[in-house]
Amino acid sequence: MYNKSIIEGSYQMAGNAPKQKIKDSVFTDLFQDKKYLLLLYQTLHPEDSDVTEDDLQDVTLKHILVDADYNDLGFSVGDKLVIMVESQSTWIPNIIIRALMYLIQTYHDFFKRTKQNLYGSKKVTMPKPELYVLFTGENPKNPPDMLSLSKDFFDGEKIAIDATVKVLYQADESNIIGQYIIFCKVYNEQRKKYGKTKETITETIRICKDRNVLKEYLEQKEQEVARMLMTLFDDDQILEAYAKDIADNAALQEARRAAEIMIKDGDSLEKIARCFPALSMEELKKFEVEVMQLM
Repeated sequence: MYNKSIIEGSYQMAGNAPKQKIKDSVFTDLFQDKKYLLLLYQTLHPEDSDVTEDDLQDVTLKHILVDADYNDLGFSVGDKLVIMVESQSTWIPNIIIRALMYLIQTYHDFFKRTKQNLYGSKKVTMPKPELYVLFTGENPKNPPDMLSLSKDFFDGEKIAIDATVKVLYQADESNIIGQYIIFCKVYNEQRKKYGKTKETITETIRICKDRNVLKEYLEQKEQEVARMLMTLFDDDQILEAYAKDIADNAALQEARRAAEIMIKDGDSLEKIARCFPALSMEELKKFEVEVMQLM
């Protein structure tokens, strides 16, 4: 049973709480815990059964690819360097470019951290890269299993440098990656049903716990998860309000340009006001004076 008081408290506090950064999303919060990061690695490499939490090194870059639709994760294990980028909404092929740029920056930091000289005669050592995109959106219904820079951008031509990205999208309750994908799908379904309300959050957490999806994580961090999801609502509302302001301003400017033409043509202010309700009579009178002064 979910803790309703916690969720309601988080819902009420969201408006007063300081804005959380994207790094505090469920994706990054979940996998910055080495217990869950190890489960992620074991899902990718079930054959590597001897790896422990101590073998995992976080190399996630801060605020490189992150925006409203992306989260990212980087970690190294032995001679492997794993880069994972999450795509939350619509399918965007450019994700392969973003993953490649992330890899290059990670290598840059690696050589700097290990103090290796790229301009010397000695060959540098570097971990073997693995690129993944975790697709939690709805379209396409059947995303490709693999993306290739050569294939998807250059029609399969041989190019100086290629990169392949494995696409993870299977909603499989038996592993941590699949459970995270299920969590996102449940959240999207509940949001369609309840909108940007606390019911979306309470139902998402309840359903996932009932299905044993991220159950331990959700039980331990229920309040934090609720706040992170509420932050997404806040971000969406800010973007929607910004878009509305832009649209309203554009409409107002268009009305003023049309009103200027009508004033020059001798139309009455009453007629102009009927055509453009957004322009008040007082504003039109001032606008008429300005137009007449310029004629």
